[in-house]
Amino acid sequence: MNIRVQMHILMVQHRILYKIAKAYYEKRLTQQEIANRYGLSRMKVSRLLAKAVNEKIVQIKIIAPNDQFTDLEHQLEEKYGMKEVVITNIKTNNEKDLFQEIGRTSAEYLISILQGNEIICLTWGRTLLNLINNLSAQEYPGLKVAQMLGGLGEPEAEFHGTDLARRMAQIFTTRPRLIHAPGILKNKKLCDELKEDIQVKNTLLLAAKANIAVVGIGSFTEGGTILKSNILTEKDKQTLNKHNVTGDISLRFFNKEGQFINTELDDRIVGLSTDEILNIPRIIGVAGGLAKYNSIKAAVKGKLISVLITDHNVAERLANERL
Repeated sequence: MNIRVQMHILMVQHRILYKIAKAYYEKRLTQQEIANRYGLSRMKVSRLLAKAVNEKIVQIKIIAPNDQFTDLEHQLEEKYGMKEVVITNIKTNNEKDLFQEIGRTSAEYLISILQGNEIICLTWGRTLLNLINNLSAQEYPGLKVAQMLGGLGEPEAEFHGTDLARRMAQIFTTRPRLIHAPGILKNKKLCDELKEDIQVKNTLLLAAKANIAVVGIGSFTEGGTILKSNILTEKDKQTLNKHNVTGDISLRFFNKEGQFINTELDDRIVGLSTDEILNIPRIIGVAGGLAKYNSIKAAVKGKLISVLITDHNVAERLANERL
């Protein structure tokens, strides 16, 4: 075959690739419609479209959103094996502003993934309070909301788990599944008995089937909510310190490697177990501020969450960590 014939064949092939690519990308025809028009199989059309991209007849350009964090989010997703990382568009050391912005971003993210028929379970805390404060009333058919942990702190507190679950359910026009009981009891016997209560049992069974968990990431430091709220006894604190605890998710404590620590305290918690938590497909960790950095890092490192919503300062430090 001489060069002229080869060039002619190549030109014909490129013409076909061009026509098929134009029909698909510009005229928005389906692959089956293109196959019918040109007398080809749909599989052949698919291969020709791939070839058009490889030969630069089609050049795809991906336009990043108009913010500076998209590449950093992608970098963290790849580095830590996360489903998603969302960075709030704020650089501040003001705790109140930080909580509000993370709450707003978390609310926007949650709304963006809901379709209906999901089961959402949630914990407690100020960050989740800010999330709920930023939700707008919407109805999702079949959606259910459940507590995944009994109440912690004063029952009248705005960030009490029962109140947060009730408010979220009200916003989404559904009935909440609540745990009208403390999150920690004095001993295992009392805890086991309470877990057999039909209302508590059914709520925890539903929470264990959740598609989505929305959780705060607690910091086991003097300034952290857990220690400030006097939820733990002195014996509990000593035990956790002995195990070098860094933080908690739903009152299940973990070390700096992101490994859950099993202690006597676990037998007294009215809430999902560590296995039940980790079995939830999408665990959204909502936390920020450098004061919580070590606990956030550990949760990410140990893959205790699959989605992280945090601030720019925390994200940059995570990106610079050596694994």
